[in-house]
Amino acid sequence: MKVLYIASGIRVPGAFGGAIHTTEVAQGLAQLGVEMHVVTRPAQGQRRKPWQLPKRQIGAITWYEADLPKPLSLLGYAAIARLVRELRPDAVMERYYNFAGAGILAAARQGIPTLLEVNALIVDPPQVRKRQLDDALAWLLPGKHGPLRRWAAWQCRHSTKIVTPLHTTVPPEIERSRIVELPWGANVQAFSPQTQAPAQPVFVFLGSFRHWHGVTDFIRAAIRLIQQGSPARFLLIGSGPEQAEAQRLAAPYAERFEWAGAVAHEQVPALLARASVGVAPFNPARHPALQAAGFFWSPLKIYEYMAAGLPVVTANIPPLDTIIRPRQEGELFEAGNINDLARVMQLVANDPQRQQWGLNARQRVVEHYSWEQHCQTLHQLLQTMIKEQP
Repeated sequence: MKVLYIASGIRVPGAFGGAIHTTEVAQGLAQLGVEMHVVTRPAQGQRRKPWQLPKRQIGAITWYEADLPKPLSLLGYAAIARLVRELRPDAVMERYYNFAGAGILAAARQGIPTLLEVNALIVDPPQVRKRQLDDALAWLLPGKHGPLRRWAAWQCRHSTKIVTPLHTTVPPEIERSRIVELPWGANVQAFSPQTQAPAQPVFVFLGSFRHWHGVTDFIRAAIRLIQQGSPARFLLIGSGPEQAEAQRLAAPYAERFEWAGAVAHEQVPALLARASVGVAPFNPARHPALQAAGFFWSPLKIYEYMAAGLPVVTANIPPLDTIIRPRQEGELFEAGNINDLARVMQLVANDPQRQQWGLNARQRVVEHYSWEQHCQTLHQLLQTMIKEQP
């Protein structure tokens, strides 16, 4: 099987979730014997000539680099269409975002089955500025929707199948039978349970420091624990727009906080091995899309905590409450309630079953939420699509 996978808005290699997801999917399908050709943006700081797709061979995967700003991605259509004609893949996969779709368009014109990968809400809620601008342009075309929404719906209708963590990301006019819900996962070979727990509790926060990820809630809960006499320490891995505020809040107790920064993903397993509890204090109330469609975000940080054998503290919202079952893989707190977050962090750190919960988490992610399983499902789906193609 030969697959062209287009993720032209994602810089690879990179430390953020999109780069990790793209890399794991490409490698996982290649390990299953698929001939993988993958289009991404160049790594940060590297430049390539627009309109070209320079390629490099790394192991069994051929990588191509499309160096166009995300809002101009469709201008790369000619190069993508040429690549589709040259490769004649059995299927084209494309990662959805507003200004992408060159792969779906080229494949549809050449009669090749397509798999659209959706990781965020396709149609923004009404309060989002981009949605408002799109609605304001609806008069340009027949019908009631703006050009962005119409283009999104066209991609969905012309895709053989759609994979997404939660079906509510896809507009309601698209048949649900076309959609396959598929969570992200963790690389369970790269992470392993710690052999010796730290003497004092170490709480870890991993990921993007965006407001709805709850990094400042984590800091405020940590300060409550410190003021209550807890000897715990706090490790933060990652960076983002809330970093300055988080460091300002933590400054009075700076000796208790360690800031690892945005490290290469290969360094994350060793950092998690120093922790005793993983914390994912998501707050959907701060994200309009999550409020509108439910928690569609596939929580990479939770899967990686679990793979590292850590008990997890996270928000009591679906589907997080089914990934982390109370007193089995960790504990849940009321989303946005800092006092409850601090209480639950202390509860998990002090519970004599803490290490067993971590082992349970490791077993659960291996059985249900690994990248290996994610790619096996993709592989079966691609095989079915190709077989059923008229």
